[in-house]
Amino acid sequence: MKQIDLGRSGLLGSEIALGCMRINKLSEKELDAYIRTALECGIDFFDHADIYGGGDCEAAFGRVLQNEPSLRDKMVLQGKCGIRPGMYDFSKEHILKSVDGILQRLHTDHLDLLLLHRPDALMEPEEVGEAFDQLEAAGKVKHFGVSNFNTRQLELLQSGLRQRLLVNQMQFSLKVTGLIDHGLCANTEFPHAADRDGELLDYCRLRHVTVQAWSPFQYGFFEGVFVDNDKFPELNAALAKLAEKYGVTKSAMAVAWILRHPAKIQVIVGTTNAQRLRDIAAASTVALSREDWYELYRAAGNQLP
Repeated sequence: MKQIDLGRSGLLGSEIALGCMRINKLSEKELDAYIRTALECGIDFFDHADIYGGGDCEAAFGRVLQNEPSLRDKMVLQGKCGIRPGMYDFSKEHILKSVDGILQRLHTDHLDLLLLHRPDALMEPEEVGEAFDQLEAAGKVKHFGVSNFNTRQLELLQSGLRQRLLVNQMQFSLKVTGLIDHGLCANTEFPHAADRDGELLDYCRLRHVTVQAWSPFQYGFFEGVFVDNDKFPELNAALAKLAEKYGVTKSAMAVAWILRHPAKIQVIVGTTNAQRLRDIAAASTVALSREDWYELYRAAGNQLP
């Protein structure tokens, strides 16, 4: 599995990461085996959030680490906080309290990365900075980032921080291509020419912020998956053709399409099926050609000028 230098900070993690949003559906024995499967595939990066299962997903993962603490040294653990029922909360008090709860549930003494989960309209950068300073000084968090932020929100938050933001986690897939559409449609009146995020992907490349792609198989906002979906016959035909060409599954091909981008995007996958995870991990071995990359982009329903 290829590694990514997250934010060019020296923190290395597998280019395919395991999202832990659904792992509380597994038994403790199943989860233990599943984590070991991920590590065997070269996936050493695990993405958590305190809202996943209301904390149950972190607790389930933590029980595995509690039973075998040596596994922690083989992992990069990322947590997310800031979402509360009906609101977002980047107050110092909430961030500090959240991290203590995350660490307790995960049975670890530190997070390698902490992300603020969704923008808080009431965010005060200096207050967030105080929380980050305290967490860093205590050794509870090594690095910091965000999720679902646009460029100006990143700039605003960074202005109050001593630490550099390394990561921005965004939705991106063959059917959610907003991060690249407006750039390809520059100087046109095509609908995709609209810039919804402040040229975020180019900005992140310039500032050495690693983009993490969540829901790489989804279309819309959690409307369903596009792989093997009859709604998208052209895309699935193209995926099938190229999957055969490169000797991987269609899901792996969908991930390989994201990995081909020179921004060195890290892909967060959320399957809880061990065999499917092994199949997806093969995407790291695919060197997708420029021609094939654009064929998939067009097959997904995107028009080039």
